[in-house]
Amino acid sequence: MLCTTVSQLIGQTPVMPIAVPNSDATLVLKLEKNNPGGSMKDRMARSMVLAALEDGRLPRGGTIVESSSGNTGIGLALVALELGLRFIAVVDHHAAPDKIRMMRALGAEIRYVEGDYREDEVAVVERQRLAAQLGAQLPDALFMNQSDNPANPEGYAGLVDELLAQLPDGVDAFVGCVGTGGSMTGIAQRLKRVNPAVRTIAVEPAGSIVFGKPGHPYYQSGTGTPAGDEIGKVLDYGCIDEGVQVTDTQAFETARFIARRHGLLVGGSTGGTIYKALEFIAAGKLSGTVVTPVADGGEKYLGSVFDDEWMAKRDLLDPTIAARLDAWLTGRARAA
Repeated sequence: MLCTTVSQLIGQTPVMPIAVPNSDATLVLKLEKNNPGGSMKDRMARSMVLAALEDGRLPRGGTIVESSSGNTGIGLALVALELGLRFIAVVDHHAAPDKIRMMRALGAEIRYVEGDYREDEVAVVERQRLAAQLGAQLPDALFMNQSDNPANPEGYAGLVDELLAQLPDGVDAFVGCVGTGGSMTGIAQRLKRVNPAVRTIAVEPAGSIVFGKPGHPYYQSGTGTPAGDEIGKVLDYGCIDEGVQVTDTQAFETARFIARRHGLLVGGSTGGTIYKALEFIAAGKLSGTVVTPVADGGEKYLGSVFDDEWMAKRDLLDPTIAARLDAWLTGRARAA
């Protein structure tokens, strides 16, 4: 297809299988980093903007306001640029600097929240408050509010349709990260409508409160719900079979391992879902075709996750994790 707009490049991302020896499972990566904004959030950004224009909540030529750690903001910046809309991204210090640079390069206006926050503390509550305030005060503006926006999960219908076409034997399990819950809900609901037996595993950072564990700061970006924030209304717990946590070290060391082993740069949250998917496979808890999306690329984290000095300074390096992954992927250990 000859594409004439950037939004037509969203979707139709490839899949990449990774064999897991001594198991009856194959891990399949859905390379959502290949979307034009570099993440799966392009899908829901387009969905939310088109829905708001269609129902009149956002006037033509109006202003989009959204709280974002970066990927949703990049997707919204792309769609806003294409449709002649103004976009204001409300961010905090936790956002990867290259994500901020990408949004600015695409014409987004950046508003930082004020306050004294720890480096590993996500200021979501203040971001949401400021974004809602701007959306209410500015003329012809709409706070997109991805956490409560039903067009968020609806934006992932195409991803499931692609998977079912790309994997003729079907999907037996899906392992994805959960933040607002939009991608996990949209994908899991649709997969279970096709095959109710599909196992769905939602992964949050250790320190997130989505599944009721105590909250504490974490470094993983764009995933989880920090203490003090509310769980997004788009999250449907009923379509999730199991919710699990992954540590920053497990997530980041896995992303680094996948880069060295497979030449694929994946973001930190994707490292977390790959780690948990392999852990479940090694323990015999998942079998068949196990899908996890590469939610975004590691190119946005070269100064953090893939920087030895940055990792060491925060005590996030652990060579035993790479050894464990190597054992799982060479068949030298059934479980660890």
